[in-house]
Amino acid sequence: MSQAMTMSGTLESKKTSARPELDQAVAAVRAKADEFARLPVRARVALLREIIPRIVAEGPAWVAAGCQAKGIAQGSPVAGEEWLAGVTITVRTARLLAESLESIAERGKPSFGTKVRVRADGRIEADVFPASTFDQLLFGGIKSHILFERGLSLSQLRDRQASFYSHQNPEGRVALILGAGNVSSIPATDVLDKMFVHGQVCVLKVNPVNEWVGPFLERAFAPLVQRGYLRFAYGGGDVGAYLVGHTDVDEVHITGSDKTHDLIVWGPPGPDRDRRKAARDPLLKKKITSELGNVSPVMIVPGQYTDEQLWFQARSVATMVTNNASFNCNAGKILVTSKGWAQRGRFLDLLQKALDSAPLRKAYYPGAFDRYADLTGGRQIIKIGTPSGDQLPWTLIPEVDSSRADEKLFVTEPFCAIISATTLSSSDPAAFLVEATRFCNTRLWGTLNAAITLPRELEKDPAIARALDQAIVDLEYGNVAINHWPALCYGLVTPSWGGHPKATLEDVQSGIGFIHNTFMLEGIEKSVVRGPLVVKPKPAWFFDHKTVHRLGKKLVDFEAEPKWWKLPPLVAEAVRG
Repeated sequence: MSQAMTMSGTLESKKTSARPELDQAVAAVRAKADEFARLPVRARVALLREIIPRIVAEGPAWVAAGCQAKGIAQGSPVAGEEWLAGVTITVRTARLLAESLESIAERGKPSFGTKVRVRADGRIEADVFPASTFDQLLFGGIKSHILFERGLSLSQLRDRQASFYSHQNPEGRVALILGAGNVSSIPATDVLDKMFVHGQVCVLKVNPVNEWVGPFLERAFAPLVQRGYLRFAYGGGDVGAYLVGHTDVDEVHITGSDKTHDLIVWGPPGPDRDRRKAARDPLLKKKITSELGNVSPVMIVPGQYTDEQLWFQARSVATMVTNNASFNCNAGKILVTSKGWAQRGRFLDLLQKALDSAPLRKAYYPGAFDRYADLTGGRQIIKIGTPSGDQLPWTLIPEVDSSRADEKLFVTEPFCAIISATTLSSSDPAAFLVEATRFCNTRLWGTLNAAITLPRELEKDPAIARALDQAIVDLEYGNVAINHWPALCYGLVTPSWGGHPKATLEDVQSGIGFIHNTFMLEGIEKSVVRGPLVVKPKPAWFFDHKTVHRLGKKLVDFEAEPKWWKLPPLVAEAVRG
């Protein structure tokens, strides 16, 4: 079939796997499922070590294809996104999983993060980043920890860690992965998670939107394909539906839309779906895990920020909006500020200035233009940049009424170049944190990620420090970031990534289950990442980093095999950014 996409959002696959091919793919991995499940741990390490240099070798062509598909000029700084969000994350995941498996082979379990503590409320936290001295040097000031579910003791959590590897002669299982269409590392790391954390053989159904990445993953993961542990499939929704219903597929993982999830689990909208939901009788009886998007809030605590802090944070928010043309489930989508914050107008001006310096992007994801028109029509909006052809302008919707019960922007993920802003009544920092937490939990759709920004000086006040800690605990999101983009939880890969565990099949929101989490921890409630208000040198993921296209390539080589002698060129490139 030929590929065709219109601005209103349809996309067909260039190549569709026929039914006999699909049956053959599932049969092939089914035949190897028990073998793979019982594969010695060191044999798994060897597979990952074999894959890592293949990922590196595919990198340049992988990035070039991604740039072509997304309308990014080859050799431009924006091309660095494809290095960071595609190849770097994939190779880092493979290496860290190999290291955890080596720990299992030697000691029976991976490391339990880098440091563990019991909170005053009795809950357990584990530091997971930086995971090495190299991490500490490359990400100065950035830290992350995992907060575990209430009521779990440290001994219970240690017993549950890497639970697949505690079973003797486990039965093999076949996982179907319905791949994401936006970020090329998502299907790759989903495969690595299902295979090397959960011990399952896989069929990866590549999304038509980023079908271009399939051949690179097939070559990079060739050792798994050659041994019959992994197969690839191509096509649209009909192919996905056939594989979901295949009798030899045991469970399903999907990254995409909650609407697609509900169609799979409950069937088409209508009385039959309503009856099934009421009876908690899903159409799909198989286990399904998912990551499904979010209306991602950025809460800015009222306080006195310096000009440098405001400008850094404005560029941080602009990065959340512009990265990958805003086709990210973790893209900042709504600013939540205090109505009485004296610097609000200044911050919005700086945000517009930052967005104005970011090149407009091809709106490559299906449906972007329709979503944009639906969410901006009849509103006061600020368009930034002059689009041409298949571009959309960066768009700020500056005055959204937080009291409106029917506000579409609170319950619809734009998944395009839009960020909105709303205000709350509290001007006191501690009271604002309480009100903002309640607003995000009760009014915004999604449970994936949220960000909080506040001056370090405020945390010196014990009451505000307690309010911040309580907000982190109370926010019903699987990832919370302080002063930085929550996407770091995804990109660092030692934290977990996924929706808050309150999700159910009936109300799935941002999805069920966690990925990444290379320490193989279980009983997770959320990951938290935090850092200073201003980081120097400029973070590699910032939209205005001038050398990230060169830095990204060096990072791939470094993550494949970290060595001290590789650091100076990395640092030099980072400083030039």
